[in-house]
Amino acid sequence: MMKKVQQGFTLIELMIVVAIIGILAAIAIPAYQDYTKRAHVSEGLTLAAAAKTAMTEYYSTKGTFKTSDDKDASNGTYGLPEPTSITGNAVKSVTATSKSASEGTITIEYKPVVDADKKQLVLTGTAEGGSITWKCSAPDKIGVEAKWVPSNCR
Repeated sequence: MMKKVQQGFTLIELMIVVAIIGILAAIAIPAYQDYTKRAHVSEGLTLAAAAKTAMTEYYSTKGTFKTSDDKDASNGTYGLPEPTSITGNAVKSVTATSKSASEGTITIEYKPVVDADKKQLVLTGTAEGGSITWKCSAPDKIGVEAKWVPSNCR
């Protein structure tokens, strides 16, 4: 008499596999969402690099961040397009401004894909001893969450 060999999986084995996949998904999905939000925030810093270069060049040429007629500087002063023209998948606008002769700011405004509408990251350039030091920060209440800000901005 021949013994019948079992083929396929039992119900309990399939349930165990489904449970393991569910546990792995519960861990992986939030981590992946944080990863994508960090990538979106980094996109803003990449788009702001051109504004940093333009502002630094303007300062090194003129010796000030402000315009000669003492008005507040903006994107046009630095040879940049309109703020809403500098966009990306997650970036709504990049605005370069200056209200003092030795300090310029670049405000990156994000689309709702990052968190909520109008989340921001601000880069502040300070002129000291002939060079410009850039620091980034997230404004209170409207700033990007710290866990999504790149490590060089924390």
